Amino acid sequence: MQAGMIGLGAMGLGMAANVAAGGYLSAVYNRTAAKAYDFAEQLDVIVYEQPAQLAAAVDVVLMCVSADADVLAVVEAIAETVRPGTVVVDMSTVSKETAIQAAAILQAKQVDFLDAPVSGGVEGAKNGTLSMMVGGSNQALDKARPVLETMTARILHIGPTGSGQATKAVNQIMCAGINQAVTEALAFAEAQALPMAQVLAAVSGGAAGNWFLDHRGATMTNGTFAPGFKLALHHKDLLICQAMADQVGLPLPVTDATVLAYKELMAAGFGDEDISALFRLKRKLG
Repeated sequence: MQAGMIGLGAMGLGMAANVAAGGYLSAVYNRTAAKAYDFAEQLDVIVYEQPAQLAAAVDVVLMCVSADADVLAVVEAIAETVRPGTVVVDMSTVSKETAIQAAAILQAKQVDFLDAPVSGGVEGAKNGTLSMMVGGSNQALDKARPVLETMTARILHIGPTGSGQATKAVNQIMCAGINQAVTEALAFAEAQALPMAQVLAAVSGGAAGNWFLDHRGATMTNGTFAPGFKLALHHKDLLICQAMADQVGLPLPVTDATVLAYKELMAAGFGDEDISALFRLKRKLG
């Protein structure tokens, strides 16, 4: 089985490397072609100049792009050439509605679509330890599973098309709350003139311990905010969450506050930093 990767950004690059290590990657496409050629030189895979060319040559098309419009543009392009029986797996974070629309376009070509967003950050993509939440048919997932297992530690089939993206929205809302709590607490600790290394060691081993604290606590308190997960991308994701919540009349006060905080940080030029840059606001943009 041959797989191709469309999108070699911070997440896609690590995922593609793991698929290649598993022996399945044969082709890549990236909007910035130079990045694709650099990657292909290292791993002996083919670079295609257009997504449609890649789709015609593989059994599983993997996608990891930035936004809803990008997903639909790629799906429209590959629908012209993709072979019946191919499985298209979108690992981007987009809306549930976009996933359903993409699936409908490909279903007309007898092609299966899985919405399969991931969680675990750049570290998880690099180390092959991502958690993947999948919407779509069991049959399509079974076919693509050997490829997907090369880059994940956990694959969970959630339900029909769109349910993977809806679950990722749950994840992103929860990440917003955790970010708010951790950055606020650590700003409080700093204001109390506490020794931060000792504070981190103390709280991470108890009920307040969490992944974000373990992986970002020391860096943020040392003034380092390298992604990670870019703040501007989480902002984009939370806008999707807000729109989905509006459809069912559910208030999201923590999400709303985080969107406003991220907007302020982006305006100050911190959009490309990790989401832990929220600590800048908690300590007055220090």
